[in-house]
Amino acid sequence: MQTRPVFQVAVIMRREQLDNRWQPWRWVLEDVVPHEAAFGTAPRLLRQTDGAAQWLFPGFSVELFRDDAEGYHLNATSPAPCWFVLWRLDEETAEGADSAERLARPVEVSLSYHDAGRWLDAQETAEQVPVPPEVLAALQAFVAEHYQPEPKRRKRPDSFQSLQDRFGNPASVSTEKHRGGGGRG
Repeated sequence: MQTRPVFQVAVIMRREQLDNRWQPWRWVLEDVVPHEAAFGTAPRLLRQTDGAAQWLFPGFSVELFRDDAEGYHLNATSPAPCWFVLWRLDEETAEGADSAERLARPVEVSLSYHDAGRWLDAQETAEQVPVPPEVLAALQAFVAEHYQPEPKRRKRPDSFQSLQDRFGNPASVSTEKHRGGGGRG
């Protein structure tokens, strides 16, 4: 039995200070890196300066599924193939974090355009970062093996479509002149 490709990754989020009185800081996706055992399982602060902080979120599995081959194809053939990361702000401050800091916690990581589209349609926060060449090569190999484009269907010319009025009822067109009894007099 053939196994599906799985990538074990960790997500790095960065908190940046802004020069804005209404929003003093913002979170952005920094990177998606290969997971290492030394990362552990809990989020941790990597680096902190006056204007920024980096947090590591380990333990994400990105598994490729045959039924989403089109979504992977769209990503692999784009000008800039990327990881897609869905993240949300925590409701409470994190342990080890600044007292006013709520963490931007990654929820899911994917290589599928379809996943990213669903997240954005649901008005979630999703960001992207480039994939490394070795992940792109594995993604392209998976797409080459499993992606089958839908056959193009010929569109029936409009002249062969049945006519309907604005309410959807069948309509007809006549080329005969109507001669009526009401004329000018």
